[in-house]
Amino acid sequence: MSFSTNPTTLPRLLAGMSAAGPVPLADHLEIHGPLPPRRRGRGDAALALVNELERSGLRGRGGAAFPTATKVTAVAASRGRPIVVVNACEGEPASVKDRLLLERVPHLVIDGALVAARALGATEVLLAVDESATNAVHATDWALGERPEPAQGGPPLRLATVPSGYVTGQETAVVNFLDGGPAKPIYMPAPIYERGVKGRPTLVSNVETFAHLALIARHGGAWFRALGAPGTPGSTLVSVSGAVAHPGVFEIETGTHIASLIQAAGGATEGLRAFLLGGYAGIWVSADLGYQLPLSPEGLYEVGASLGSGVVFALPSSACAVSEVALMARWLSDQSAGQCGPCVHGLDAIATALEQVRAGGAGEDALARIYRWAALAPGRGACAHPDGAARFVMSATRVFGDELADHARHGPCDGCLERHLLPAPLATARRAA
Repeated sequence: MSFSTNPTTLPRLLAGMSAAGPVPLADHLEIHGPLPPRRRGRGDAALALVNELERSGLRGRGGAAFPTATKVTAVAASRGRPIVVVNACEGEPASVKDRLLLERVPHLVIDGALVAARALGATEVLLAVDESATNAVHATDWALGERPEPAQGGPPLRLATVPSGYVTGQETAVVNFLDGGPAKPIYMPAPIYERGVKGRPTLVSNVETFAHLALIARHGGAWFRALGAPGTPGSTLVSVSGAVAHPGVFEIETGTHIASLIQAAGGATEGLRAFLLGGYAGIWVSADLGYQLPLSPEGLYEVGASLGSGVVFALPSSACAVSEVALMARWLSDQSAGQCGPCVHGLDAIATALEQVRAGGAGEDALARIYRWAALAPGRGACAHPDGAARFVMSATRVFGDELADHARHGPCDGCLERHLLPAPLATARRAA
């Protein structure tokens, strides 16, 4: 598949993708063309990149939706030669979009990192990839081997495999690991854009963000924002799973309604009870409400949701929502870095209470206790893990309140005995079953 320069045509990121394996460099260049020539002068190059990113309106696709131009500006303004880090530690079990990009179109991601590195005058580019994503690791290593060293006049490119874990993708955890420490979130005395890896100014963005940057460098900011929602333009990747005919990764315009996305995934395979939006740090919304929502920060803000790590999970009416929520609450508790009280004690207490609700032995005030504990967790950890876990649980108490109350009184339902649908490691699934 050749790439279309028509700004309103999709796919963009997934153009030329093949199930046969990663797109070779020669084919990649045939699809997308070469990167524009490197500008002379670090300051001029950085300013030109920032201006184009501001025109594009690109926001990070890793969960926080932070303006990419602002992040690049902060790194450029810091003292010292920067380092660029591609954060490919996709710890969210329901998201496979970044993994897919590295497995199938790794050169697009590498291009984006090189564009940023050249503009900032970076001394090296580090691609930090989850070690359990073996296909992505191999594809990235293979793609790096196709490029001269240093790559096309840019800084050296290095692959670093990072231990798996839900919180290892948090940027301070990635920086800490690349500096020789454990892959755990830590307190940083200065912002990462000032002092990150090796104490240098560091630009950390996720895989999809760098892939978009590679296309913006080629086609410009106006091209990028020719489709999508005005406030958050462009396309975005969404991992769709659950009760849909064709689960997978879809490239959509930002602002596409969930109903259209489910239709693109072949439609629901049965009646739906709810959607989980944004992953396990996201929220549950009822199916009736969810179908009407546009997948943009502006559209989701009204219901307290976000696209987060690009996840839409469709929960069928036949599944036991209580069992699914209890399973994931326990998994989230187990994923704690073990450094802060809200994670070590708070998330464990919430998970235990939900397991007791599922079993019917939690007591009449169980739901009130769960909600109260969940309300106390946010803002008290070294990272946002307790915030996300609490958000997940609190939204479940609102959407599945009747089911939770019924289980608290009567114990497990028939659906509790069925296989769990939300992706989770088997060890956790067995523990909560």
